Formats: sequence, structure tokens, C-alpha cells
Amino acid sequence: MSAAHKGAPHLLAHNPRDNVAVAVVEGLKAGTRAFGVVTETDQPFEIDVHDDIPIGHKVALQDLGDGDTVIKYGEDVGRMVARAAKGRHVHTQNMKTKRW
Repeated sequence: MSAAHKGAPHLLAHNPRDNVAVAVVEGLKAGTRAFGVVTETDQPFEIDVHDDIPIGHKVALQDLGDGDTVIKYGEDVGRMVARAAKGRHVHTQNMKTKRW
């Protein structure tokens, strides 16, 4: 990671257990070395983003396989129905809520 990142983060994770982070900027493009922060601990991180990510959508912080549990806010928010490698877009095309 860069020694001292300046500026607003591209991504926010809420809890150190999260395996996804949320894009908090418009126009996060594939190929970006994104700067993120875990809000609970103020821990910075960087990740290479491999898809265009709309604001409010999720990015995989680790490789996620079909059937894996998606953790956001430190909580189970759904399950993967298709794989998403680290840095890939996680949304309705590959994740479903367990409520339905």
C-alpha cells in the first residue's frame, strides 16, 4: 500500500470481517488501484478493481465462490450464486439475499 494516501476513499468496508466493500465514489473504473478504509478500525487498504463498479455496489475483498456467505457490516447479508474473484463486482448477478 502507498505510504500515505491522501484524499477520500473509493471503497468502504464496515467491519474487519467484511469480505466485500462498497463503492462510495461515482465512476470507479476497472483497472483502478482503489483506496479503501475499514470504518470500524480506520484501517486503510488498497485493492485492484477489475470491473466498473457503480456507486453503492460491492467489490469482493477476497475470492468468493458459489455458495459462499457475503459478509457486510460484519453480518451475513447473502450468498454468492456465482463466483467473484477479488476485486470483482458483487451485485444481483452473482449474489442473492438469503431472505427470499
